[in-house]
Amino acid sequence: MLRTDIPQRLDRLPWSRWHWMIVIGLGITWILDGLEVTIVGLIGTRLQDSNTLGLSSTEVGWTASLYLAGAVAGALGFGYLTDRFGRKRLFLVTLAWYLVATVLSALSWNFASFAVFRFLTGLGIGGEYSAINSTIDELIPAARRGHVDLAINGTWWVGTILGSGASIVLLNPHLVDQRIGWRLAFGIGAALAIAILFVRRAVPESPRWLLTHGRADEAARVVDEIEAEVRRELPGRDLAPPAGTLLVDLDRRHDLADVWHAMVRLYPRRTFVALSLMVSQAFLYNAIFFTEGLVLSTFFGVPAQNVGYYIFPFAVGNLLGPLLLGHFFDSIGRKPMIAATYALSGILLVATGILFVRGVLDARTITLCWSVIFFFASAGASSAYLTVSEIFPLEIRAMAIALVFGVGTLAGGALAPALFGALIATKSPERVFDGYLLGAAAMLVAAAVQWVYGVEAARQKLEDVAAPLSVATPSGAYMA
Repeated sequence: MLRTDIPQRLDRLPWSRWHWMIVIGLGITWILDGLEVTIVGLIGTRLQDSNTLGLSSTEVGWTASLYLAGAVAGALGFGYLTDRFGRKRLFLVTLAWYLVATVLSALSWNFASFAVFRFLTGLGIGGEYSAINSTIDELIPAARRGHVDLAINGTWWVGTILGSGASIVLLNPHLVDQRIGWRLAFGIGAALAIAILFVRRAVPESPRWLLTHGRADEAARVVDEIEAEVRRELPGRDLAPPAGTLLVDLDRRHDLADVWHAMVRLYPRRTFVALSLMVSQAFLYNAIFFTEGLVLSTFFGVPAQNVGYYIFPFAVGNLLGPLLLGHFFDSIGRKPMIAATYALSGILLVATGILFVRGVLDARTITLCWSVIFFFASAGASSAYLTVSEIFPLEIRAMAIALVFGVGTLAGGALAPALFGALIATKSPERVFDGYLLGAAAMLVAAAVQWVYGVEAARQKLEDVAAPLSVATPSGAYMA
């Protein structure tokens, strides 16, 4: 047994340049995913040209599905390895994996090669989700954890903006030879990954992970170095004394059985809340975002080459939501803010659907409506990832994120584009409205589940929200 104050020392640190380094070095994940999804969505038509890969529309759809499948598999596989072998080792491996895979995607020569490389790229991005979200929560002070998490998750839309802007140039045949334009688009993500690899090398292993894996001396050295760096930046300012200690069993070993024990037997309500939030937001996002172009072209006659212009305001609304509302998830609290953002998203979607059916909207005004809806939905969706990374014990945190992400993606995200595509194909606003009602209902149910069963984790230490499995009482019994 070891009595330690390492978690409390991390949580009482004032905000510093060191924390900004963590945010920049780890937050790139979401930008890369947004960039990948947007670029592939926008180059789909170009990939069907005979002077590129000559894919069919079905093959283009398959590449998107394989990327999604890779992300789920990567989250599960790398999530297990992250809990087993450490946060730092895996967030370096997954970024390098993504870098190689996206470069290979740019070098594809036919459908088979492109499909394989997109699956491999998804593996890297999915692994990033597990490694990054767990690391951020374990290094960011409790008082700012909600705002930081939401802001980082919201940067997915920075990737969307970058991808949309790049597509306007790279997919313009008057500016770039279309035989190479789509290949250059993948170079944006590769360049970002190379730059961030150097930043990530300076990010330490999570002291919390080290502590619960029997490496207490190394954990103490890492915290000493972090504190020294913060003191150098803030000379003359004394650090607040840490509040309390933990008694840790350094001999406690962890395996996959702990995942079942924690998520199903110890915290079944928390698992239900996490799945409700993740499935509903995945359904809403995939339903609207992946069929936005179809709605604009089918019902409002927007040419395919102009869809990128409508993505900009939509992306800006999604980006601003977490940035502007994130502070309130720490000050007002997780339960009311998550429930409110989910409920408002559902209510506004119903209102938009009514206006759509009545023919009141045009391409610009429906885009504005979507932007307002997802101003709130984006904050809510980001909070789903925050929730999962907070409410389960440290030893299974990455695997819990992976499992909830995987179920949410498959149960909610995979179904939505196909369903809404079929509804849009009827060219009936009433049928599309039925889909909007379904998405709104999912968000409202999730809001109710969060309000009733959600865990209030605002400004609380992770160990107070869910005690690590290695933490023991003085008598030696494991605390739940």
